[in-house]
Amino acid sequence: MMNAPAPMNGPRYDEFITVPKVRVIDQDGENLGVLYTKEAIATAHEAGLNLVEVSPGADPPVCKILDVGKFKYEAQKKAAAARKNQKTQEIKEIKMRPNIDDHDYDTKMKAVQRFIEEGDKVKLTLRFRGRELSHGELGLALLERVRDDSAEYAKVEQTPKMEGRQMLMVIAPR
Repeated sequence: MMNAPAPMNGPRYDEFITVPKVRVIDQDGENLGVLYTKEAIATAHEAGLNLVEVSPGADPPVCKILDVGKFKYEAQKKAAAARKNQKTQEIKEIKMRPNIDDHDYDTKMKAVQRFIEEGDKVKLTLRFRGRELSHGELGLALLERVRDDSAEYAKVEQTPKMEGRQMLMVIAPR
């Protein structure tokens, strides 16, 4: 048997399996039953393969007779595919002013809809300048209009609130 270092990542195999008895499944998927670990390793080596621990939490641990290199490669490919299909949710920001014109509003709403359809959250920021600050109700009315216009594809995650000179609201996909 070879004197390789113990596997740091990945499953234990061959002589790194420390339990006295294991449940063995051969290369064809047949259950060989519970065997002594040494006996199972010998069976695997006769087939020119390794004894790989696939379910260490079971009692007794479940081991399969297969090629450990191929097993690790397949697990790596499966993990890479899972990472590739994963979508991270970002927070996109849309900035507006309380006295925004209708056409500008429509353009911003198209961007909001596109971001929501891509699966991202949208943070709407309303910046008040000068005397606009004394008319907070205009900003609140605008954010309520955004909420109503986007109701079919988005839900409000954070209700409108003032932070200094800006009013914030966060909406997320339904």
